[in-house]
Amino acid sequence: MITNKKERLTNQKRIILDYLKSTKCHPCAEEVYFFVQKKLPQISQGTVYRILNNLKEKGEILEILSGGKSRYDGDTSLHGHFFCQKCGRVFDVFEKCKILRCKKLKVGIVKNYQIYFYGICNNCKK
Repeated sequence: MITNKKERLTNQKRIILDYLKSTKCHPCAEEVYFFVQKKLPQISQGTVYRILNNLKEKGEILEILSGGKSRYDGDTSLHGHFFCQKCGRVFDVFEKCKILRCKKLKVGIVKNYQIYFYGICNNCKK
């Protein structure tokens, strides 16, 4: 989980990380704060932002930029994201697209990537 053995896994950090790993909705920082505040009423918004930034820097979560707003994903496996331009939802893309399977390019070895797809989701298409 936390890669630096000297760093403690605080209750606050554990709750945030568990929430992000359990949800598929790719919440923004405010949504994470509102969820965590129900369990830890004393937590501040600043603390949530600091923990999200720390988890992102350590590679424990992904930050996804959507319309100038950061969203967070607890699934750090290699996958893309689809943004619905109508309802604003974000979906994980695990389909076996050639570009998503590619681990070696002419310029070097791929260790990580972020691929964004934009369009209209199936629910909005109906």
